[in-house]
Amino acid sequence: MSWSTEVLAFLAGLVISTVTAPVGVSGAVFLLPVQVSVLGVPSPAVTPTNLLFNVVAGPGALVRHRRNVHLRGPLTRLLLAGTVPGVVLGAVIRVFAVPGPGVFRLLAAAFLLPLGLSLCVRTLRPARHHAETPPSPRTTVALAFVVGIVGGIYGIGGGSLLSPILVSRGVPVTTAAPAALASTFVTSLVGAASFALLATTSTGDIAPDWLVGLACGLGGLIGGYLGTRLQPRLPETGLRLLLGILAMAIGALYVIQATLT
Repeated sequence: MSWSTEVLAFLAGLVISTVTAPVGVSGAVFLLPVQVSVLGVPSPAVTPTNLLFNVVAGPGALVRHRRNVHLRGPLTRLLLAGTVPGVVLGAVIRVFAVPGPGVFRLLAAAFLLPLGLSLCVRTLRPARHHAETPPSPRTTVALAFVVGIVGGIYGIGGGSLLSPILVSRGVPVTTAAPAALASTFVTSLVGAASFALLATTSTGDIAPDWLVGLACGLGGLIGGYLGTRLQPRLPETGLRLLLGILAMAIGALYVIQATLT
């Protein structure tokens, strides 16, 4: 990888994380198309590369929550109990069942389109405040397991998907956000290690692109810290709409690419 590609990867991680961190959405969701289309990371190696980005970039946002009691609370443990085995299974599925780029694009679009629509709808039409019962511990673990599988296939760790789900089920944002961030970091670490192990027993581009992942991650490390630090000064509504529209646009692009190939 040339120095210009390293710089581009660093800047991509920095800019994306700075924009996404204030709204609690993992930058890995939006970094993946950049890795595929601009940085030239092959499939399925792009998935562990994206997980590597989460591992390196995660502490940048987590350090802002280091004094939050919920970071090491019971919700975090429940999420990890589900997402960690889920991401291992997702890695196996990604390598042996969904290796083709066409299927992968459709799968990515299936996650990005609802995510973007949800962000826009929740911003433009906030839900009415009413009493809701948070999910039981068993339900939380089961939900985390499913999201972990999705994260292992897609390369996002899964935690960024759990936060909006938990909040919609009545979990306070102040409780869900740090737990989801911690889950993303640990799950991505396990997922990246799973892909590295699978690469020793399989053929093809399975191992992460270490240089791209580290360069993007270093940018994300700084961007995540800056984003969470700037959060009180940024218009949340505008950022949520921007992320929602961006997610839907990328998802639509993947659908077009998959149907044309």
